[in-house]
Amino acid sequence: MSSQPDGASAAIATMDTLAAPMEPHLPAISPVAASASVPLGVLPEAKTPPGQIALIAMGTITFLYFARPVVLPIFLACMAGMTLKPLIRWLSECHIRPALSAAVVLCLFVVAVGIGFLELGRPAMAWMNDAPEHMRQLRQRVQKMVPQASRFSQAAAAVNDLGALPLQTTKVTTVELQTSRVPSTFINWTGTLLGGMGETLVLLYLLLASGDMFLQKLVHVMPTFRDKKRAVEISYEIQQNISIYLVSVTLINISLGVAVSGGLYWLGVPNAVMWGMLAALLNFIPYFGPVAGVMLLGIVGVLTFDTLLTGFLPPAWYLLLHLGESNFITPVLLGRRFTLNPVVIFVSLIFWTWLWGVPGAVLSVPILVSIKVVCDRVPTLSSISELLTT
Repeated sequence: MSSQPDGASAAIATMDTLAAPMEPHLPAISPVAASASVPLGVLPEAKTPPGQIALIAMGTITFLYFARPVVLPIFLACMAGMTLKPLIRWLSECHIRPALSAAVVLCLFVVAVGIGFLELGRPAMAWMNDAPEHMRQLRQRVQKMVPQASRFSQAAAAVNDLGALPLQTTKVTTVELQTSRVPSTFINWTGTLLGGMGETLVLLYLLLASGDMFLQKLVHVMPTFRDKKRAVEISYEIQQNISIYLVSVTLINISLGVAVSGGLYWLGVPNAVMWGMLAALLNFIPYFGPVAGVMLLGIVGVLTFDTLLTGFLPPAWYLLLHLGESNFITPVLLGRRFTLNPVVIFVSLIFWTWLWGVPGAVLSVPILVSIKVVCDRVPTLSSISELLTT
């Protein structure tokens, strides 16, 4: 039998001693007390009281509502950044620095959005300037197409005249000077919108130019390797899902707008390109957007055609395209990855629209997708993930 040196034997003995579990000296415990005590190494799970959870939720909602001038540009920039981040990574692989690639991508994005709004804004402003004349024509056409409507309006006017005083012989003419608040309100709203857009664009550039710096910082502050790995997986999955969702929905809506414009042009509707672009923009808002599109095209159809049947052709064409897109094209392209509960989508739409208006309505589904990704990756939130899916 070969003998080991004394140093090696001592090292092995020391490693065995260190590897052996330390047995704490515990006092003697009776079997009854041992059965009632908490097992060693298992700490009681701390539960947050429901009242505290409600207070935290109410405080968060209040903060998001009153801080929307600050928070909303951050949310918009983060969503746009997650959408464009794969393109920045691809350009980085082509040995283009993130600062330069972010500037190029952002300039192209701003130019494309600007051209789209100019093409939509000029005919839209002309149509809105003639809105009183359009409303008068709409009233006349509805009365012509539906004679019962004119008789009903005459009866309502006669009922309102019953309250008039026939013995009143003198009239006092009063002159009231009112200052119109429309220009000042429009100027304030435009300034707020431009300021928010500028903040969003600057923050978007900084997020794209920074690369993966924030993800590296997040990984650095995580305590364990498991938490670091989970943070990286959640971050990349959120970026991938948001990018795939927004890019796919944008392409689908552009195709829908082209199809709507082609159909309206074939029907002889004026400004067919404008109405197609408006239909594409409204389709970003679930439920409410298509309803508004059908109503607008219904008004356009009544103003364009002389009969009620032909006046319903433009909204019917848009509704047919929307039903085909929402029931066949979108589920096939996006698959079950983005199959969310319709009830949850509707509630989220109402909540974020109330909280942030139209931008909140646009962000409602991407926010739901991000929440679902986080809940899928965190085992304790699996019940919420099950609630979000169909």
